[in-house]
Amino acid sequence: MKLTTFTDYSLRVLIYLAAQPAQRATIAQIATAFDVSENHLVKVVHFLGKLGWLTNVRGKGGGLELGGPPAQIVVGEVVRATEGNAVVAECFGETGGDCQIAPNCRLRGVLAEAVAAFYAVLDRYTLEDLVNNRQQLARMLFIAPTTDKAAGRPGKPT
Repeated sequence: MKLTTFTDYSLRVLIYLAAQPAQRATIAQIATAFDVSENHLVKVVHFLGKLGWLTNVRGKGGGLELGGPPAQIVVGEVVRATEGNAVVAECFGETGGDCQIAPNCRLRGVLAEAVAAFYAVLDRYTLEDLVNNRQQLARMLFIAPTTDKAAGRPGKPT
């Protein structure tokens, strides 16, 4: 099962914020850390905020922060919310698809079992489990960008 970019970015935002829970972050900081589009992150952040996983603090010193403790954010719940119903084959869609063997096919049951197992594994982990290596994550995510002196613009962290 392949996760959507929306789910990927949602998990990245949550990991970023959980890596340094005492600090707020901006969408621009997160976009820079992961080298992704701020426009995509705006949609992700809005969605995560609506579900209570993020809080947006306005004003001076504001920014994004987790809406609760990382130990209470279950990875499986985040993936279910961001992915919607798992459509791993045509017959999983709303209309059931146009498969000729659908009435007698056993593959749908096998795939449903596989999806359930996938989510069962994700349900065993929380955001806290994903960031129990905070020091290593912080070194990778929170390094100030270098300056590309030749071009006079910010470069990637080294």
